[in-house]
Amino acid sequence: MERNTPYKDGNLIGLAVAASTVIEAGKIVAVNTTGYAVEASDAAGITVMGIAQETADNASGADGAINVVVMRGKAFKLKNGSTAVTIAGLGSDVVVEDDETVTTAAAATNDIVVGTCVGIDSDGVWVQIG
Repeated sequence: MERNTPYKDGNLIGLAVAASTVIEAGKIVAVNTTGYAVEASDAAGITVMGIAQETADNASGADGAINVVVMRGKAFKLKNGSTAVTIAGLGSDVVVEDDETVTTAAAATNDIVVGTCVGIDSDGVWVQIG
């Protein structure tokens, strides 16, 4: 029997924000091991979800008290890290250095993948996320 499967485009998603957390607009957003949104960092156990489209201030709230809108499914220009991603990195995964910067896996501790390098400019790295 045929099934009418619901869908959505998935480019904009809402994520519940972790307790005592502020996520600034334009920052790389990840979910922690309990599924709540945090600003990305080179920390074990997080998964990058996209880029914050708004600031979400849950500094005095509990887990999930507010949501943040995150965009994915596009290429975003992010800062190039202290160990720069070069043209040789085109088509390769890049990893989190901090909440707005990507680097090579060789330079990171936890190798938290942000996305795929799709371009290099003098002032940043184009990264396809999602």
